[in-house]
Amino acid sequence: MKKIGILLSGCGVMDGSEIHEAVLTLLAIDVAGAQAVCIAPDISQHHVINHVTGEEMKDETRNVLVESARIARGDVKNLKDINSLGLDALILPGGFGAAKNLSDYAFKGAEFTVLPEVADAVRSFYDAKKPLGFICISPVIAAKVLGKNVEVTIGTDSQSATNIEAVGAKHVNCQVYNIHASNDGKVVSTPAYMLGPTIKDVAKGIEKLVNAVIALA
Repeated sequence: MKKIGILLSGCGVMDGSEIHEAVLTLLAIDVAGAQAVCIAPDISQHHVINHVTGEEMKDETRNVLVESARIARGDVKNLKDINSLGLDALILPGGFGAAKNLSDYAFKGAEFTVLPEVADAVRSFYDAKKPLGFICISPVIAAKVLGKNVEVTIGTDSQSATNIEAVGAKHVNCQVYNIHASNDGKVVSTPAYMLGPTIKDVAKGIEKLVNAVIALA
C-alpha cells in the first residue's frame, strides 16, 4: 500500500490548514486505497485568529503540531521524523497556515522564505523523483523551493501569479476542478479555495490531484 504524507500547518483556514482541503485529501487517499500519514512541524503558530470575527487573539498561542492533531484525529507525526516514515509522496493542503506557519508568504509576498524543515522535505521528495501535490496557496512553497521551470497553479490571483514568477517558477491558469502536472518533476497542483466557490467544486480538483499523485508514486 502506498503511503502518502499530508503536511499540515495547524487547524483552521485563517491561521492553519484549510480543514475542508485537508479532509478532502484524506478522503481521496483512502478511497484510492492508499494510506494517509499526517505530518506537521512542532513549532508555534505565527498567531491565533478568531474564526468568527477574523480578529487576532493576541493573548493566545497555539502549536502547529498539536493543532494539526485535531484534523489527524491524534495520529500526526513530527515533521523532523519525515525521513523515517517511508513515504511514497507528499501533499500540502492550503490555508493561511501554509503562508504563515510553513512560510511567511502572507507577510512578505515575493520576498518570503520557507520554513527550513519544510523546504528540506519538499526538495528531498523532488530530488528522489517522488511526487508532490500542492493545493490552494501552498504552490507558492513549491515555487520558492524548486524554482526554475516548475509550473504551478494559484487559480487566477494575479498578485500571487506575479510573485510565483518573481521567484523563478511559472504560473499556469487552472480551473478549480482541474490540476496541472509540471513538466519538470512530479509536481501536481490545483487551485481549490483560491477559486472555490463551494466544497463540491474544491473536491473535484483535490480528488484529481490525489489520484494523479498516487498514480505517479
